[in-house]
Amino acid sequence: MALIVQKYGGSSIANPERIKKVAKRIVATKRRGKQLVVVVSALGDTTDRLIKLANQVSDKPAEREIDMLVSTGEQISAALLAMAIQSLHSQAISFTGPQVGIVTDSSHTRARILSINTKRIREELKRDRIVIIAGFQGSDVKDNITTLGRGGSDLTAVALAGMLKAGCCEIYSDVEGVYTADPKIVPQARKLRALSYDEILEMASLGAQVLQNRAVEVAKKFNVPIRVRSSFSRGRGTLITREAKSMEKAVVSGVTLNKNEAKVSLRGVPDRPGIAARVFKTIADKDININMIIQNVGSRGISDISFTVMKGDLGKTLAVVKRVAKDIGARGVNFNEDIAKVSVVGVGMQSHPGIAARMFASLAAQGINIEMISTSEIKISCIIAKKHAEKAVRAIHAKFGLGRKK
Repeated sequence: MALIVQKYGGSSIANPERIKKVAKRIVATKRRGKQLVVVVSALGDTTDRLIKLANQVSDKPAEREIDMLVSTGEQISAALLAMAIQSLHSQAISFTGPQVGIVTDSSHTRARILSINTKRIREELKRDRIVIIAGFQGSDVKDNITTLGRGGSDLTAVALAGMLKAGCCEIYSDVEGVYTADPKIVPQARKLRALSYDEILEMASLGAQVLQNRAVEVAKKFNVPIRVRSSFSRGRGTLITREAKSMEKAVVSGVTLNKNEAKVSLRGVPDRPGIAARVFKTIADKDININMIIQNVGSRGISDISFTVMKGDLGKTLAVVKRVAKDIGARGVNFNEDIAKVSVVGVGMQSHPGIAARMFASLAAQGINIEMISTSEIKISCIIAKKHAEKAVRAIHAKFGLGRKK
């Protein structure tokens, strides 16, 4: 009997009516002869509301207690969905992440999965039950509850699919699949039938809120096919695999936008060997991820270093950088939250010159200045002023002819 792992996002199960509809969909799949493991997110905006509550009772809530709090959202979803399935005369059982052996490190609010013991899941599948699992969570070796970061339910689902050797991992949300751009920004955006792991990994890391990038990394490692679908339709969605042959001729697959980064600049940095290493090692020691870096070498042995971090890490980053700036004799530290990162992604870029020039020309035509640039084999990213973000996406999307054909 074929095994499928399905994941339902918060919008898919936001209220009792939607939970019942998802339950019917799951039962229908089961009756077609499939074994099912279902991973769920918290209902609607539950996680945001819980974090807001935490901040109302504490100016600086401990990350361990944040994990204890927000992990309850997925537990509620799992129990309610199991009840809905049982009411349809089908067998189901719900579990938390720790109950099914998801072991993580101790990095609260952004833990990494170390191992999964699938024994309990396999036992329930042998009993012909649908197994419902609370996503986004696990526990460390000391049995502390941990969470996997924003979008962590995607990671739970893909990791389970890999360990269980499932035939496919289906990710359900309120969108039909992966588009060439956010349809809310570009109404002409086109749904993509297929993408490679590398393409979706770049798109996810650059701000496309379709899949968690860590989940894609695991899918690529274990060669787990992912299908991104809508829980509100029967469409086939977008298939993500190691090689998406239908996309081989596409130079650019999509345009992404990320408004959740901030730019930090060290001014007047002594230009001598080892300074950059010292700066970025100090930041890395605080478990802060750096996204883009640029260094301008000036005159008289002085340079400026700029980089971007997620806005959620800005406060911690500034505290670290101000200390290291003083230690190395830099003149000061600036930051800017009013930025956006716009990017183009596509495997075809590797064999087509001139992509960067076309992208820059489209921004120039709109009078948009570029503050930073970053490239790889399959993506080009630019930091621009946030006020121009949507205009930039539409201009680039049109420049590369990515819209639906009339």
